[in-house]
Amino acid sequence: MKKFKKIKSNAIPLPMVNIDTDMIIPKQFLKTIKRTGLGKSLFYELRYDENDNKISSFVLNQDQYKDSQILITGKNFGCGSSREHAPWSIADYGIKCIIASSYADIFYNNCFKNGILPIKLAEDQVQELLKATEDSLNFEVDLENQRISYIVNNEAKEVEFDIDSAKKACLIEGIDDIGLTLNKVGHISEFENKQKSMNPWLYSQKLK
Repeated sequence: MKKFKKIKSNAIPLPMVNIDTDMIIPKQFLKTIKRTGLGKSLFYELRYDENDNKISSFVLNQDQYKDSQILITGKNFGCGSSREHAPWSIADYGIKCIIASSYADIFYNNCFKNGILPIKLAEDQVQELLKATEDSLNFEVDLENQRISYIVNNEAKEVEFDIDSAKKACLIEGIDDIGLTLNKVGHISEFENKQKSMNPWLYSQKLK
């Protein structure tokens, strides 16, 4: 994963509650086990009509949000099935940060494993940020200092957020669960060598 420290972007406003993983990436796109190529199908049933034509009124089809890296949305985001294709499609589209008041637990944890920062804020703060997207095209998410900065009517504003310190460290270092384990290879080898010297019979017999 790429290291996450600070991003600057306009923010995509999607003020819908209970967006489930089927809405994020419909079931017909779950045949692949690759993490790439899913971005074009993100929110497919909201982005395209029955003839696969783009729905111009949907926010992701509007030019000002073409390269946005921040999504601000409603509560209980990522509910439904536990499909990991949901965060895969979000990451492949280019979104690196999601802001909502609540998430489904499995989706929330899967985000960290795929380099996405899911920020939890109070509902009134989320609504304030959604309102700010009408005027501000510049949001900054600073993970190291746990702060969201933006400008509305020439006034600088900030919102602080909480995050688990271990998950924060993994995002900043750009490592997932496997990478976290590999960082402990030295300790694992040291334990194995010590165990072999103390209990050699555990390693002397071949498994049948």
